[in-house]
Amino acid sequence: MTGGFQGSGAAAGTAQTFDVVIVGAGPIGIECAIRAQRAGLSHLLLDQGPVAAAIARYPVYMVFFTTSERLEVGGHPLVSAADKPTRKEALDYYRKVVANERLNVRQFSRVVALRPLGAGAARRTNRLSPRFALDVEAQAPSGLQGTVHARAVVVATGYFDNPNLLGVPGEDLPTVSHYYTEAHPYYARPVVIVGGGSSAADAALDLYRAGAKVTIVHRGEAMKRTLKYWIRPNLENRIKEGSIAARFGMAVRRFEPGRVVIAPVAAAPGEGEEALPADQAFVLTGYSAPTWLIERAGVRVDPVTRKAHVNPDTYESNVPGLYVVGSASSGTQTSEVFVENGLVHARSAMDDLIRKSQEPATIASP
Repeated sequence: MTGGFQGSGAAAGTAQTFDVVIVGAGPIGIECAIRAQRAGLSHLLLDQGPVAAAIARYPVYMVFFTTSERLEVGGHPLVSAADKPTRKEALDYYRKVVANERLNVRQFSRVVALRPLGAGAARRTNRLSPRFALDVEAQAPSGLQGTVHARAVVVATGYFDNPNLLGVPGEDLPTVSHYYTEAHPYYARPVVIVGGGSSAADAALDLYRAGAKVTIVHRGEAMKRTLKYWIRPNLENRIKEGSIAARFGMAVRRFEPGRVVIAPVAAAPGEGEEALPADQAFVLTGYSAPTWLIERAGVRVDPVTRKAHVNPDTYESNVPGLYVVGSASSGTQTSEVFVENGLVHARSAMDDLIRKSQEPATIASP
């Protein structure tokens, strides 16, 4: 069926229209969908993966840095055994919120284009204007196919599916990952952690506790200054006593089966190389928000930081009716946006969008 939902009952060749399409079904997108639904706006919530896909990719036994109430959406209480919820508790919570709110969500539906129709493409009808069209590609039998029309679009895609690559040979080997999972499979095995931030430090300590032989490789002369204060002393003590090896001022030259080849950052090619044994390498060098989707729609982004140009009060971009919220707007500055302040973005954007939906309709000139 072209241009509609699989199994939706839409006639072939037609495209459904929604007041708002929300791209990204993480906590920020879920909050937007809840607010749209409660305001009486028709909505569609799309994600290229499952609900809360980014959280699903967190380390298996991760505990959030923040407390439960700051992760809540739609006024639903997040009940956890401790003050700070676990990954599993958060996933259970967001799934149940989506189900209880009966949100119109299509998982595994990857949005491939956002195309502003423009004032000349269609008369401005009731509700929000101008309208937009979304080309979406179905990734599962229950996903969306073809195109839907939206009177407004909110992009809340986050950044976790876009790791900062090293760009060296062998980075695509199956023994190299940009996501840390859990420590148990690496008991008594050599593992290399690439990175100098909190994620790298957390992974190194977790692996050490499980009996792995851990080496940290980082370009800087020490771990990053942004390292969480409660992690730093533990990690530094493990490095000092030799329980965790560290190679500071070193860069990865290439990954090979069973080893990671490193060299001093300023060394010429082939000089000062050292081969570290590694059954597994975790490259935890951070992530950045992908901008290709919003840029192709006409959204301006900063050439250096890649941050989207949005109204700081409403998070509407320079493309009317297209909002960019949460870390989707942060470019390479992802440390500035968390779930907590991303929810503030969502509420501000939806307040503006809902207000516009209640204004008298305008008619475009022919």
